[in-house]
Amino acid sequence: MNRFTKPDLIKRIFSSFSISLVIFVAIIVLFVYGISAVSNSSVVNDQEILTEAINKDIVHCYCVEGMYPPSVKYMEDHYGLLYDADKFIIDYEYIGANIMPKVMIIRKAVD
Repeated sequence: MNRFTKPDLIKRIFSSFSISLVIFVAIIVLFVYGISAVSNSSVVNDQEILTEAINKDIVHCYCVEGMYPPSVKYMEDHYGLLYDADKFIIDYEYIGANIMPKVMIIRKAVD
């Protein structure tokens, strides 16, 4: 092929189509990755907020009542603790009325 001959029309169309397709797929992949990264960041932030809320309620209960709350249900009923039970499991280990309980917040696996 020399510089005066033009490639076939079908080859030019296919070449530009394949480039457009590759760019489109790359944009879609980046978009999906960005959405999942933001979603994961949001769940981590929710877990930190829940940890702070539970610790605040534990200390508040001890200050007001002179004892630590015996359960998570007690904090929900008396101190207005709200959380998404579909996202998190709260492992609350009540040791005694005058010993601060151990709390662990576990993220549930996303299906």
